[in-house]
Amino acid sequence: MQQFDPAVITHNLSAIGAGLATTLGTWIAGVVLGLAIGFVIALLQLFCGRWVRAVLRAYIELFRGTPFLVQLFLLYYGGPSFGLTLEPLTAGILGLGLYGSAYFAEAFRSGFRAVPPGHLEAASCLGMSRWQIVLRIQIPQMFVLIVPAIVNLIIVLSKETAVLSIVTVPELTFVLTGIGSATFAFVETLLALCVCYLLLVELASRAGLWAEARLTRFLV
Repeated sequence: MQQFDPAVITHNLSAIGAGLATTLGTWIAGVVLGLAIGFVIALLQLFCGRWVRAVLRAYIELFRGTPFLVQLFLLYYGGPSFGLTLEPLTAGILGLGLYGSAYFAEAFRSGFRAVPPGHLEAASCLGMSRWQIVLRIQIPQMFVLIVPAIVNLIIVLSKETAVLSIVTVPELTFVLTGIGSATFAFVETLLALCVCYLLLVELASRAGLWAEARLTRFLV
């Protein structure tokens, strides 16, 4: 039997560090893209007509109802059939952003709906316009209400970055599985992978608690 050998990890720290950096970069870029698209979708659902809402609902159900793995395959390997040829990293970020946007849009929509109607009526009685109410009343309260949900979705996206290895994005999973295949040290590499993702989740959790505390203080 092969002995547990931590040296497999220490001898490949530079490659693992590069993979971790790529994972962080794609994760952050995908989250930012997903948040931006999801926020726009939520606003359009609030203010646009029935047909626009129907199209946006179909978009949300499409991305929530199909596995991210399938979406990524279609985007990267099926894209050239429609004239869309993407580099692996670009496809990974775009795939994460589109996938996450459907979930973020629902979180934003529920946050807008959760703002007490009395607050909106009071703002309207004070003479605020519709957009003033949105910017000064709905959006600040909405963000405080949905921080826990948004943090959970961000954590989910952090783990979905592992799927990007199938399109040869040199992220953490791709690097560590490559090291495991070359050295047959699968236990060591998988444990290292678990530790790295636990650190990413802890980072996101602490950032979420900090953001929730800051937003709550701002409103108070």
